[in-house]
Amino acid sequence: MIELKVKAVSPLMGTKFPLPAYATAGAAAMDLCACMEEPVTLAPGGRQGIPTGIAIALPGPEYVALVCSRSGMGARHGITLSNSVGVIDSDYRGELTVGLVNHGDVPYTIQPGDRIAQLMVLPILRPTLTVVEELDETERGSGGFGSTGR
Repeated sequence: MIELKVKAVSPLMGTKFPLPAYATAGAAAMDLCACMEEPVTLAPGGRQGIPTGIAIALPGPEYVALVCSRSGMGARHGITLSNSVGVIDSDYRGELTVGLVNHGDVPYTIQPGDRIAQLMVLPILRPTLTVVEELDETERGSGGFGSTGR
């Protein structure tokens, strides 16, 4: 088990709003909440950075934290991360801010305390690069988009 150090950078975290937590015993990621005083409305096509009120310290460079969209927000309302997946490097110590975008056709309001994203901690491999003249052959080869069928 690894330790993830979490610092509340807003007095609202841990008092008015919950610290990141796993929703179920089988959850792979922790929920992140919107840490703000007032609601924020995203117009269709609009983007906004939403503060989480926390900063984290990963145990070392062999770990990364990923900020991922909440599937229900995306499927039901078209609200996803503006950068697809947020990568939090092990040496970053600032507040985690979640960039959201509204892909829907109606405005969407984020309320203070809403669960807006998920935080996942994963091990990282940092391979050494070896420049070669040729790569090994595979059945797929260099076939790109759609080359393996529907």
